[in-house]
Amino acid sequence: MKLNLKKPLCFFDIEATGLSVVSDRIVQIAIIKYFPDDRAPIALNELINPGIPISQEAMDVHGITPKMLANKPTFQQVAKKMYDFIGDADLAGYNSNRFDVPMLMEEFSRVGIEFSIQKRRLIDVQRIFYKMEPRTLRAALKFYCQKEFENAHDALADVRATIDVFMGQLERYATEDFHQDDGTIIPTPIRNDIQAIHDFTNDLNFADATQKFKYNKDGVIVFNFGKQAGLPVGETLSKDRNFYNWILNKEFTSQVKQIVKHEVKEYEKNQKR
Repeated sequence: MKLNLKKPLCFFDIEATGLSVVSDRIVQIAIIKYFPDDRAPIALNELINPGIPISQEAMDVHGITPKMLANKPTFQQVAKKMYDFIGDADLAGYNSNRFDVPMLMEEFSRVGIEFSIQKRRLIDVQRIFYKMEPRTLRAALKFYCQKEFENAHDALADVRATIDVFMGQLERYATEDFHQDDGTIIPTPIRNDIQAIHDFTNDLNFADATQKFKYNKDGVIVFNFGKQAGLPVGETLSKDRNFYNWILNKEFTSQVKQIVKHEVKEYEKNQKR
């Protein structure tokens, strides 16, 4: 299909050192630029030395290591070429409005280039997907059970609909494997096994729902925020009681506070052995 364009359109994607659009950096950017005339699309693909460490979580996703970037240019060295390549084009991507666009703007800003989106149209393909294939209970009931939802947002009706959807999912996916982005396969994760479904539907890297804590490679609960990021919770807070009391008295979730108390107690108990 030929795109109906009034001006160029750049589809682009960014791989980065992490998920923060402010503090993380780009390690790869790929752009394919479409034109309103009959010219063929052109592509730009750059690996970039970020100048900061790449998080293990990010490397697990995109597979780009510091060694691969050691002799690559910095963003500052490719910024002008990239800026000229994009020109006045509109921008498109997947989840690009929340991640790729603001991260690109931050990188340009650091090198003194104002990359404005005021006169650019932004196309986020993920938003099309989510809007056209809504992830609501009503949509799920119709998809899995071929039922219309009556009495929506009545708590008991919602529970019954949720049960129907769950039963429909168990039937639909009973023999279906899950293919992950890295090529690995999880055999039949949606089966009549509560532990298996728990493992599949929860991010087991994090220790709490608000993702303030996560598990390191040794299974130890560590901080996932602030200057303590990566440090063990129990040891850190046992040695810093001001920080410990601050967490307990601030607006963290009760789950976070329970973890804090448990980790400190376990650490101090182990120290006495």
